[in-house]
Amino acid sequence: MTDERLPADLNAWTRELRRRDLLLAAGGAGAAAVLAACGRATATSSRALGTASAARLCVLTPEVTEGPYWIANNLTRRNITEGQGGIPLYLQIDVVRASSCTAIAGADVEIWHANALGAYSGYGANTPPSAGGHATPNNGKRFLRGHQRTDHAGRVLFRTVYPGWYTGRTPHIHMKIHVGGSVGHTGQLFFRDALSDAIYRTSAYSAHGQPDTTNAQDSIYGQAGGRRALVHLARRGRGGYSGRATVGVAA
Repeated sequence: MTDERLPADLNAWTRELRRRDLLLAAGGAGAAAVLAACGRATATSSRALGTASAARLCVLTPEVTEGPYWIANNLTRRNITEGQGGIPLYLQIDVVRASSCTAIAGADVEIWHANALGAYSGYGANTPPSAGGHATPNNGKRFLRGHQRTDHAGRVLFRTVYPGWYTGRTPHIHMKIHVGGSVGHTGQLFFRDALSDAIYRTSAYSAHGQPDTTNAQDSIYGQAGGRRALVHLARRGRGGYSGRATVGVAA
């Protein structure tokens, strides 16, 4: 399923994310100079930036628990919102081999996360895990869940919303990456505390209040790599955020 409102040119969208990352890194008066430099950049320098970025992030991403609310499904789609309210999040995930930094084409990337009020689709409120740590689904809803196959550059793009929180966990997105028919990685992605606090004051989230667990207090954040597991975010002109994460797998 393709959402016509998603960027038609994924390469251009990725370059814009990198440009914004440079501006954020520069800050203050230096931002204008970086912007001018980006405007003069050649295709060669853009590729060099991508290579440098990949080298910096190309490490084996730690495995962590899939959590109790994973559901096997065949929902291949970019837009996983199914009408759920919240701040739009356009999430790009780059999948690379940790040993060589080369992109993995054709990997099946699966994500799932809680909605603005902290609920997972497929489960009623406060559904407890059963024996073995997994909760049995008790309804047919499947919002905020989906799969995508990576393109030739190892990239997928999902349209979702900024995830909500639930008791005892900092805000996060679950993911599984299937390579060659087998699960090559199970992990979680995270967000900066200050941004989550601000987003949870907006209308779709405010009824649920502020999270009770920070990244530092979370039982999984450190296992997942800490700051390396944070999604890199940039504001979108039409509202919401563009996010990017690189995942290194042993493949």
